[in-house]
Amino acid sequence: MSIKAEILSTLKHEILTLNLKPGTILSETSLSEQYQISRTPLRDVLKQLALESYTDIYPKKGNIVSFIDLESVEQITYLRSTLEKEILKDLSATLTLTGVHELRDILEKQKETIAGESDMDAFLALDDSFHRALYRLAGREFLWNLIQQSNVHYLRYRRLHMLEKQKLEGIWKEHQSILELLVHKDTERIGPLIHHHLREDIHSLDFQHNYSEYLKR
Repeated sequence: MSIKAEILSTLKHEILTLNLKPGTILSETSLSEQYQISRTPLRDVLKQLALESYTDIYPKKGNIVSFIDLESVEQITYLRSTLEKEILKDLSATLTLTGVHELRDILEKQKETIAGESDMDAFLALDDSFHRALYRLAGREFLWNLIQQSNVHYLRYRRLHMLEKQKLEGIWKEHQSILELLVHKDTERIGPLIHHHLREDIHSLDFQHNYSEYLKR
């Protein structure tokens, strides 16, 4: 991996994990000193971050970590809920026993994560693993990969949304319910459950109040 690719990956991770909070100024001087890299390749990195919505460029301020755009989050959750309703209905007719075991293994690991120290990164990775497996088992992994390309606002929203342990438990229980509906081919209840699972809290006033400093105005 080139030094530019390494720095780009590191900064993306710092932004997605909120170690670099929305509104943080990314100083070329500071970054150049931190990573021991000249300004020219560093500007290429910053340009790529802006192209992928990790940062915004403001006159006189420079590169700023982008604020979370709830409109973008709403569009992603709408897209995912619409897709996943149909994907799961298709999958209910084709899900194999091997696929059931794979999904149950993921959920067991999620349960262990919650019971332990609630490692947020581990839980989020398993959340992605569960949904990605659903897409893959339905033959729709291309769509999952496509969605991940425009996910920076949603991923940060999701991290904030899951800070409470009871939220993690609720998400795990809904995952369990999704799997049971698939196993029993109960397609009528899949749609409402997916809608609730992905979109229930998107317009939460509590969320907007508690994290207003992170949100795009």
